[in-house]
Amino acid sequence: MKLFHYRYTLFVIFAFISLILTIGGCAPKQRAPVSTLDTPEHHVFTGMKLLETGKLSDAEREFNLGKELDHKYAPAYRGLGLVFAYKGEFKPAFKNMSKAKKLAKSKDEEARVYIGYMRLYTQQRDKDWLDDVVDNFRKANKILKKIHKDWPDPYFYMGLAYKESYKFSDAAEQFKKVLEINTTLVDKADYELKLVQKIERAMPGTPIGKKVALLEKVKRVDVAALFIQEMKLDKIYEKFRPKKFDTSFKSPGQRSSAYQMPVPVDVVDHPLRADVQTVVALKIKGLSAFPDGTFAPNEFITRASYAMMIADVISTISNDPSLDTKYIGSVSPFADVRNDVPYFNAIMVCTTRGIIEAERGLRQNIFNPMGSVSGADALLIIRRVKEDLKIF
Repeated sequence: MKLFHYRYTLFVIFAFISLILTIGGCAPKQRAPVSTLDTPEHHVFTGMKLLETGKLSDAEREFNLGKELDHKYAPAYRGLGLVFAYKGEFKPAFKNMSKAKKLAKSKDEEARVYIGYMRLYTQQRDKDWLDDVVDNFRKANKILKKIHKDWPDPYFYMGLAYKESYKFSDAAEQFKKVLEINTTLVDKADYELKLVQKIERAMPGTPIGKKVALLEKVKRVDVAALFIQEMKLDKIYEKFRPKKFDTSFKSPGQRSSAYQMPVPVDVVDHPLRADVQTVVALKIKGLSAFPDGTFAPNEFITRASYAMMIADVISTISNDPSLDTKYIGSVSPFADVRNDVPYFNAIMVCTTRGIIEAERGLRQNIFNPMGSVSGADALLIIRRVKEDLKIF
């Protein structure tokens, strides 16, 4: 009996050792470095730089190279979490960030993981996402306070989260804090602060206005939505535009021409179809349907084309057709705008009233007519039109 127990014990021991060896053999082996800079730290540093420039595939490669050198290097997993988040793959994003949290060996890295979570939730924007960002913001700063460090990163990404949730005043406060700390992210925070302050001055009052305010470049369909939903231009035109009466006979079933305006063929299924149809009926220069029956909703607006739209709106509301030709033949004050181009008069109408600002070159004024229009600028220009014409 004792011999049986002895043999059984030996069998269990050998089986356990075999299992450990098998598991160890199946585990991925760490790669040996091939050069001085082939280190986890260098690959993660490079990966973060690539990530910030939008080169996601290259960044992912660097983080994986770092992970191959050290399977327990938390920053590599944190970087991979961010890559997956920017790719819209949130399951592996949170899985990698969770691994980074588990492997964090210092308070510094733990704080960076919480900042990473802030960025993940801001990208995902799921239910109660802002609460999750705030929670991780507090956790990161609690750790930093304990180790007597003041990083700008939590404030910067909290500012971005507030901006994305249309809390522009709160966002501004966070970006100001980054500038006060004055170490890293200063240029980015300065840009974001100016942007949210511009949006605050424009005072968007509708959900579509707040959404468009965050766009770097607006399209024709965005302007149509702003004119109708934010500016309520159709209602304003009813009040200020001279009425034209059609006294011809109409059967009881016929509608007025405004409602018979055909829908442009390329916006039939567009979510903003109603706004486009309404704005097309207003016949605004530069924002009408094209001869082929299309509207080109996704075409980006240029500063010149927006000036033409705004000048036409001003002329219509003020009931002053002379504005349409007021500056024809005048000397152009802009080095990049000739006085014989179709949009010259419109640019002059808008700039002389301070509604659209010129850009200042090194030695001369320029207008940059082919430049894009941001959502914040589009809204601010609408705000200036309303103030100039005293329509609220």
